[in-house]
Amino acid sequence: MTEHEPVSGWEPPGATARKAILDEARTIAIVGASSNPSRASNFVATYLLSSSTDFEVYLVNPRESEILGEPVFPSLDALPVVPDVVDVFRRSEDLPEIADDAIAVGASTLWVQLGLWNGEAAQRAAAAGLNVVMDRCLKIEHARFHGGLHLAGFDTGVISSKR
Repeated sequence: MTEHEPVSGWEPPGATARKAILDEARTIAIVGASSNPSRASNFVATYLLSSSTDFEVYLVNPRESEILGEPVFPSLDALPVVPDVVDVFRRSEDLPEIADDAIAVGASTLWVQLGLWNGEAAQRAAAAGLNVVMDRCLKIEHARFHGGLHLAGFDTGVISSKR
């Protein structure tokens, strides 16, 4: 993770806190999901929808109707459930509005993908009581905590430091 300016009222969660967020989560909404297999959001959705996880995954993108055989919702408030985690693949300048949407639907966590950072979004979400994770990949974090880091990016089922 690169160094970022401190955000008043929010500290990035450590590894133990990130693991707890993932352990407690049952539903994940991917905002900015893409049907393009070369996009990170598609790769993460593929992983989260695989047998590597037990999450219920909801895809959010107003310009798509189906991705990976799953229905796509136009917005967070159109979801049939309240997501535990809102995993965001959008530009940094879009994050404050998405934080407001996550707050409005009652999400527990705003998770902002690797390479993305917005202090205003972190402040808003943290002030509303949400867990906030920024500049971290949910797929990488899940795989590292649950024994699935593999060159192909999917769960190997092995938790070991040996080859």
